[in-house]
Amino acid sequence: MNVKSSIADFLAEFDLYDDQTAVIWHNRSVSYREILNRINWWRIKLAEILPGTVVSIEGDFSPEAISILFVLIEMNIIVVPLDINHVNKNEKKYDIAQVRIIIRIKSEDDIEVVYRNISSKPNDYYELLIKRHVPGLVLFTSGSSGEPKAAVHDFSKLLIKFNVKRKALRTINFLLFDHWGGLNTLFHILSNGGTVILLESRNPDYVCDLIEKYQVELLPTSPTFLNMLVLSRAYERRNLESLKIISYGAEPMPDSLLKHLNKIFPNITLQQTYGLIELGVMRSKSETNSSLWVKIGGEGFETRVLDGILQVKSDSAMIGYLNAVSPFTEDGWFITGDTVEVKGDYFKILGRKSEQINVGGEKVFPQEVESVILSMESVLDVIVYGEKHPFTGSIVCAKVYLDDQADRKTYLKQIKLHCKEKLEPFKVPIKLIVVDEPFFSDRFKKKRF
Repeated sequence: MNVKSSIADFLAEFDLYDDQTAVIWHNRSVSYREILNRINWWRIKLAEILPGTVVSIEGDFSPEAISILFVLIEMNIIVVPLDINHVNKNEKKYDIAQVRIIIRIKSEDDIEVVYRNISSKPNDYYELLIKRHVPGLVLFTSGSSGEPKAAVHDFSKLLIKFNVKRKALRTINFLLFDHWGGLNTLFHILSNGGTVILLESRNPDYVCDLIEKYQVELLPTSPTFLNMLVLSRAYERRNLESLKIISYGAEPMPDSLLKHLNKIFPNITLQQTYGLIELGVMRSKSETNSSLWVKIGGEGFETRVLDGILQVKSDSAMIGYLNAVSPFTEDGWFITGDTVEVKGDYFKILGRKSEQINVGGEKVFPQEVESVILSMESVLDVIVYGEKHPFTGSIVCAKVYLDDQADRKTYLKQIKLHCKEKLEPFKVPIKLIVVDEPFFSDRFKKKRF
């Protein structure tokens, strides 16, 4: 099915859903009919943009951003979604992606269209999309370990999966506008006539307030936020009985945090998800609520493991990077960089190979050590990292955030003793530092989506 018919099907169904609530934004219900009206308005406003033009939407999820996105897809534009909250980082991304037009959504009443002069010739990936008469999508990695990589997708291939009808739960769109996780949630819910609740903040109290107020059934989020939720105890101050599923992904889940969540939410399904900016979101099934073993793949995806690294083959994988070497094998498998263990049809994702700490030739995954330290009663948050060392190559270090009850000096000794009981000697942190704030922002830098 080509993208024209796919988007046409989307919009035809919007017409059928009519006065049903499509999105809730700023405490206002917006119907499918209203979204269609805005789409019609933007069709006229953007009519002069030629197919194959590289256009950035700089904003966050909102009725206008959603409407503009649908119009650009329909027009076979190459879309570059960017976060309005990181304008200072976006300038470099404009250049990498060869952005010609920026649609900057400061608010629903303040939208500007900026034209940029680009002298460079379109790259081969863009030329391929133009030749296919399909829209494109450019997504950026976080760039926390260097320059962000720009992944180019054939947007039509990412959209094919939404032709299959599935149940749409009332869902908070927690994940971000400039990553496929957030876009995937949006397309899934709207293609099935559901309701998406859009966020103004990702504060735990605010999110729990929306869950209670709008009887949210599905919360797709990250371990970072779930750790924030546990620390804040916001779940104790709201009625979350409507919540059926919490799905988590974008970064490794500490085993200790998952077990704690299972105790807090015994009646909620905890579902691990897996996806990468380069691949999209794969279908997944957790072994149990408290298990980190997960089946991944589904229709359109094949998986294999070579040298302990997960590889995936999919027709909907990106075409390639604009500014980095190809991560595909000669026979078309994408090398994810994720180290995994295998048990039958299930995988356990240990962490990124690039994040391993090399201690005298032994490999340490930060998440394993973090999980052990987080299991201690007075530890509220922790980040484990490596530091260079002249004899062992690296040493394991940890920064910990403690509750007010713990005596810092004494408790650091207890952490070391606890780690020695639970971990091999080379995994025990040599350096421990107590900090005064949790690591929410640092953890968000690690996320894949």
